[in-house]
Amino acid sequence: MKDHVFYPSLKTDYPVVDRGKGIYLWDINGKKYIDACSGAVVSNIGHGVEEIKDAMTKQLEQVEFAHRFKFTNGPLQQLAGMICDMAPEGIEWVSFVSGGSEATETAMKMSREYFIEKGKPTKYKIISRWQSYHGNTLGALSMSGNIGRRRRYAPLLADFPHVAPPYCYRCPLGKDPKICNLECAQEIENAIIKEGPENVAAVILEPISGSSIGSVVPKDGYMQAVREICTKYDVLFIADEVMTGVGRTGKNFAVNHWNVVPDMICMAKGLSGGYAPLGAVAVQDFIHETFKNGSGKFAHGFTYGSNPVAAAAGMAVVRYVRENNLVENSYKVGEYLLGRLNQLKDKYWFIGDVRGLGLMTGVEFVKDKETKEPFEQAKGITDKVVSTALKMGLMVYGAPLCADGTKGDAIMITPPLIVTEQEIDMIIDAFEEVLNKIF
Repeated sequence: MKDHVFYPSLKTDYPVVDRGKGIYLWDINGKKYIDACSGAVVSNIGHGVEEIKDAMTKQLEQVEFAHRFKFTNGPLQQLAGMICDMAPEGIEWVSFVSGGSEATETAMKMSREYFIEKGKPTKYKIISRWQSYHGNTLGALSMSGNIGRRRRYAPLLADFPHVAPPYCYRCPLGKDPKICNLECAQEIENAIIKEGPENVAAVILEPISGSSIGSVVPKDGYMQAVREICTKYDVLFIADEVMTGVGRTGKNFAVNHWNVVPDMICMAKGLSGGYAPLGAVAVQDFIHETFKNGSGKFAHGFTYGSNPVAAAAGMAVVRYVRENNLVENSYKVGEYLLGRLNQLKDKYWFIGDVRGLGLMTGVEFVKDKETKEPFEQAKGITDKVVSTALKMGLMVYGAPLCADGTKGDAIMITPPLIVTEQEIDMIIDAFEEVLNKIF
């Protein structure tokens, strides 16, 4: 049979997946893969969980779709309540979409409309960071700072400001993280002042950076400083937790590590664990009240947002995470994973940095540990590690061009939250085999 699928890489022969169970996948030839990256940091509860299938089947037997402008549905209402129970205090309302890009795009447009409702229509700009990724729609990509993803579409993108990320291993501002004064956070305030607070609607950031850098964790005090800056200038603080939300980092949401309450939290991926397309934007009460007491409308939405089957899947996933203590497991086993990765760092000359929180970890490869010099991009180290691992039955997530957006090599290891310490040992052993084969 001729394959008519337009694949993202037209020069790659993709194995055909057949089934999955736990942290494993099998292709149609029977080859077994360890899913050490949860697909795209999506399959938080692992593959083949019967409870999720049963919940979706039950909802399908009732109704599969209802227009969101004409009906609400029980699973949607219950899931919204579950999200608000998990979120920091003050987060009280949830708008549903079908994925991460839709979530950040929704947050962007909601920020704009919020200030229109407030009688401040000049506030529209969104400040974000270089080497960030907030999605592939044009609005989301305008906010993103991933140079490679932006380059081809630059003429179509909104001219939003970008600032340096809190990348302590390679501080873009040349500071020593041990004695710095959080100049990377100060850059956000400087950008607000430069653009004019009357023109800035929001700041969006990933609490822990994703694949544009590879699981970079900010220095303590950074997130608190961003919260204070946004409050000072009447700018909304959007936390992009599409990757980190729903337990990935060992807390319900990554912002909980710093006791910070953003104005909006974007989530997707782990919210439904890959069982259905689902995303959401959870917001503080004052945002909802502004719309309610103003026009009474938020003129935005997507056809499949609020789908009852997707909501049923999300409910079942969140319940499964809670009942099986997977947030706690992520924290505990994540510490063990970081310990094993640091052993590899001590052992091998080409591992420059290991970082992360919970089960969101990154490994950066360097040509020289002392100088932190990256490998030449022509060597394609990230691609070699990812592709070689896949051939050897191990799935890891690439974070290429991590150093400055034009060079650098890293990967992320982000297994499902159900992973055990014994399975971590197996992942590390397999990863070490891959490294020895390449280096």
